[in-house]
Amino acid sequence: MGAEKKELPPIPDRLPVSVVDAHTHLDACGAVTAADVTAMVDRAERAGVSRVITVADDLAAARWAAQASTWDPRVWAAVAIHPTRTKDFGEDEKSEVESLAKQSRVVAVGETGLDYYWDYSPHDAQQDAFRWHIDLAKRIGKPLMIHDRDAHDDVLRILEEEGAPEQVVFHCFSGDELIARRCVDAGYVLSFAGTVSFRNARGLHEAARIVPADQYLVETDAPFLTPHPFRGRPNEPYCAAYTVRHLASLRGEAVHEVAEAVRVTAERVFRLPTVTAG
Repeated sequence: MGAEKKELPPIPDRLPVSVVDAHTHLDACGAVTAADVTAMVDRAERAGVSRVITVADDLAAARWAAQASTWDPRVWAAVAIHPTRTKDFGEDEKSEVESLAKQSRVVAVGETGLDYYWDYSPHDAQQDAFRWHIDLAKRIGKPLMIHDRDAHDDVLRILEEEGAPEQVVFHCFSGDELIARRCVDAGYVLSFAGTVSFRNARGLHEAARIVPADQYLVETDAPFLTPHPFRGRPNEPYCAAYTVRHLASLRGEAVHEVAEAVRVTAERVFRLPTVTAG
C-alpha cells in the first residue's frame, strides 16, 4: 500500500470531448525541461485533456511557467504571487509579474487572492497584493484566477470594492451552495478540482449541481488534490478526466455534455483557440 500511494493513478479512458485543465502546476509535478512538459501533456491528451494552464505561485514559478508555455502549443500559463507569499511583495516583484503577465501565452493573472488557513503572510499584506493583482488583470485585459481558502467573504467584498475584471475564475472552488450562488450571481466562473469527488465534500457537491453550464471549469491543481478513488496519490493533468466524470454524475448529465461545457467555457474565459474535435 505504501508503494501504491507514491504511484500515479492509471490513465483513464479518453473523454468523448477534449477538455482543458484550467489550473495545474507542471513544475511541481516534476517537469523541468521542454521534454518533461511534452511527456506530461502527452499523457493528458491520452485521457482527453488536450490543453493545460500551468500556474505560478511565486516569482521563480512565474518565470518558469511563462517559459514553459512556449515549449508546447498545448500549454498556456498564469502568473501571480500566491497570497501566502505576499509578505515581501515589493515594487520590483510587481514590475516583473506585470511584464510576465503581458506575454502572449500567459492567459490569466493568478493565482492570487486570500488564504486565511495558513499563517504565512499577514492578512493586510494579502489584501493589498490581491487588490494590486485585480488592478493588473483589468489593466491588461486578462482573467483573474483566484485562490480563496477560508476567506470567502473578504474575497467577495474586495472584488466588489475594487470592481472585478471581466472574467474571474475561482480556482479550486471550495465554497458551499450559498457561496456558489453569490459567485454565479456576480458572473464569476467556478473551477472544480478533484475535491468535488471527495465523499465528505457535501457542500461542494451541492455547489457543483447548481452552477450554470457556462460558469464552471475543471482543473487538477496537480500535483495536489487527486480525485477519488486515488486521493493521496500524485496528481497530473490527465486526472482532470476523472473529475469531469464525477461532475457529470453529480449533475445528472452525460459525460460528453459536461466535457463540452468545460471546453467551451475555457476557450471563452482564457481566449483559447476553438477546438471542436474530441
